[in-house]
Amino acid sequence: MSGPTAPPGVLTVAGSDSGGGAGVQADLKTMLALGVHGMSVLTAVTAQNSLGVQGAWELPVEAVRAQYRSVVDDIGVRAVKTGMLSSAELVEAVADLIAGTDAPAVVDPVGVSKHGDSLLAASALDSVRTRLLPVATVATPNLDEVAQLTGVRVESESGLRVAARAVLEFGPRWVVIKGGHLSGDAVDLLTDGSEEHWLRAPRHDNRHTHGTGCTLASAIASELAKGRTVPEAATAAKAYVTGAIAAGFPLGTGIGPVRHAWNLRPASP
Repeated sequence: MSGPTAPPGVLTVAGSDSGGGAGVQADLKTMLALGVHGMSVLTAVTAQNSLGVQGAWELPVEAVRAQYRSVVDDIGVRAVKTGMLSSAELVEAVADLIAGTDAPAVVDPVGVSKHGDSLLAASALDSVRTRLLPVATVATPNLDEVAQLTGVRVESESGLRVAARAVLEFGPRWVVIKGGHLSGDAVDLLTDGSEEHWLRAPRHDNRHTHGTGCTLASAIASELAKGRTVPEAATAAKAYVTGAIAAGFPLGTGIGPVRHAWNLRPASP
């Protein structure tokens, strides 16, 4: 009788959030909730809580490269997700690693935290544009990150198309422009430049949304690892994140996290 088989493996390359709401911690929780095996390459350690980021310490490039090779060369991966890559040197090293890995890559070009803290050196922006985005299967910038990368400022839903075209010029196969900062429904635009998928969800009146960007990108990577197409993966990820936001909870005295396990059990009273 054959033994149990391993679930698909997904690798996150991102920073640590000591408060557990975003970063590698959010990525691994998302992967567990969606039935894949999460693995991690730590790029930075942050002192972070519900009020913001109090400090960040980048890991050496050699440590990042060694973690990545250790996982990929032995275990293998079915998808890779990137998050906080704070320096040009780190961005370029990770881009090279992804280029040599036969798996889809979801790039969340993290620039600022939920609290407005900068998580990317200005000198690294060009490396994100010229090295990291070209190796992305899917890029998932929010509107602040779109402005950082392209100079395009989106004020309304119609502007999402303009933003998508600007990001696609850097070379990702697909882009999800996250319109969560607009008013009205929470609408995101997924496009590869030819087909469009508008991902809509009702906006939940819940301020506890720490980690939504990390969670969405990890959910897309998890669904891709299961063999879904990009439109299928993004649609499923949007539904998962919408439920996690609806079930978000207070933590500390600031912005609480989304509830990653909302789909596994009823929320506690």
